[in-house]
Amino acid sequence: MSYDVIIVGGGPAGLAAGLYTARMDLKAVLLDRGPLGGQLLNTELVEDYPGFESVLGSELATKMGEHARKFGLEIRDFEPVKEIELEGNTKVVPRYLGVPGEKEFWGRGVSYCAVCDGAFFKGQELAVVGGGDAAVEEGEFLTRYASKVYIVHRRNELRAQPILIDRARNNPKVEVILESAVKGITGNEKVQSVRYEQAGVTKELPVGGVFIFVGFVPNSGLLKMHVDHDEGGYILTGRDMQTSVEGIWAVGDVRSQLTKQISTAVGDGTTAAVAASAYVTSLKDAART
Repeated sequence: MSYDVIIVGGGPAGLAAGLYTARMDLKAVLLDRGPLGGQLLNTELVEDYPGFESVLGSELATKMGEHARKFGLEIRDFEPVKEIELEGNTKVVPRYLGVPGEKEFWGRGVSYCAVCDGAFFKGQELAVVGGGDAAVEEGEFLTRYASKVYIVHRRNELRAQPILIDRARNNPKVEVILESAVKGITGNEKVQSVRYEQAGVTKELPVGGVFIFVGFVPNSGLLKMHVDHDEGGYILTGRDMQTSVEGIWAVGDVRSQLTKQISTAVGDGTTAAVAASAYVTSLKDAART
């Protein structure tokens, strides 16, 4: 079956693109390897999306999906894309810490999703690795289950939004450990401690779990042709979100940009949808002449 537009990724950018392409009467399909929502599903509460003072990430994902379906978008979740030869990509995958013990204890104390796994660590002390929005926000979220949460960050200050930092620092269960590089995760059958280096001294922190939030790497490897990207692998686009390859647009977290927020992802998706509509219309007009 052929479509005017194929959207890969069901996060806010993909769902916004799907909504707008469907509204413009394009035959569009959205494919995602998991449930709709993307990184929204890794966030319990969203408090910085205009119009919603506080909304569950999963609820916002559901609302976005229902809205797009209302206008005729075909959505195929749990249908992973193996490679892309002509279409764009909007998905990301976790960035691994790359230290001894991380892979060995994945699923046995090492996690990349506080909302998914936090409830398994009731009453335990936990370590969160990272210093950005995700690390601080998810670390504070884990305090509802854990007896203590250590946020371990390699820089001399956290990089999260001030409101998130204040909230975490005012939580008596949170302790921030700065200028500390994690060197390994140890244990027997499951995680028992995390080793880190601070001021040239190696230290060990007894914890029952380690949650890793050190950023993301773009899943641009799905593209089986050269597309211009930055040094981090994020795809470069023009102001219309089109990549260096005609007919391919990149939106959301996979795109090289200053900030990665729900609002910017939705803007990306909207812009790309309008540009794609004009492009598809021009192709159809050319075919008729």
